[in-house]
Amino acid sequence: MRIVHTVADLRQHLRPFRHPAVVPTMGNLHAGHLALVQAAKPLGDVTVATIFVNRLQFGPNEDFDTYPRTLQADCAQLEAAGCDLLFAPSEAELYPQPQAFTVQPDPVLAGMLEGQHRPGFFQGVCTVVLKLLACTQARYALFGKKDYQQLLIIRHMVRQFALPVDIIGQNTCRDADGLAMSSRNGYLSPQQRKQAALLWHTLNTCAQAVRAGGTHFAELENQALQTLRDAGWMPDYVAIRRQSDLQAPQIGVPLVVLGAARLGSTRLIDNLEI
Repeated sequence: MRIVHTVADLRQHLRPFRHPAVVPTMGNLHAGHLALVQAAKPLGDVTVATIFVNRLQFGPNEDFDTYPRTLQADCAQLEAAGCDLLFAPSEAELYPQPQAFTVQPDPVLAGMLEGQHRPGFFQGVCTVVLKLLACTQARYALFGKKDYQQLLIIRHMVRQFALPVDIIGQNTCRDADGLAMSSRNGYLSPQQRKQAALLWHTLNTCAQAVRAGGTHFAELENQALQTLRDAGWMPDYVAIRRQSDLQAPQIGVPLVVLGAARLGSTRLIDNLEI
């Protein structure tokens, strides 16, 4: 596996290839990231991972400074997974000037759920993803479905800018107890880790109720929120929405239940398609 740190070196190494398959990450990799790399391999003629902790998507009181940076271990895992090329730029390399040009996502998609609780998050995500797609000249880009709203917004961004890249979502990888794999799971104490799967179980209970014919969506959401509060969590939202656009649910169309909640100081998100 080649490791490059500059855009110039990246483009030089990619020159012989026509269809890069790219997995953008912020590092501190887990099995979910590696599953994306393995899914990318049969798609393109070169498999590229990126590692960049993107300041633009962190709020002023979020964990940019403390976000785990584990480049050496990440490199070993990527090489073992069969990655061909890693692009790991510095902040000065990717943002040599203050990023005055940014991508403003559609507020109809980005102003709810995560966007409501993390103002500016999707603007930062879209800006860095657009830049990484340009740097890597990606033909395919793979993202996990754990960040469901993010995946939907990126798909819409790519479609509206007519970018020549297919955005491919992969199912969430989970631990044996159902907890969605996340780099932030490392923040959990051992006791919190034992409790962390409750978010998935709560969303699953909600999803099962809908599959069984439940249509009182607001009542199901409130029950889920109360389950989390009773267990000592601080939920931001539990929402049943349409898969296609995350708008209000309708009977007879594919739905998804999404949730975000804090367990101690750690904020976890998850979702289940219905």
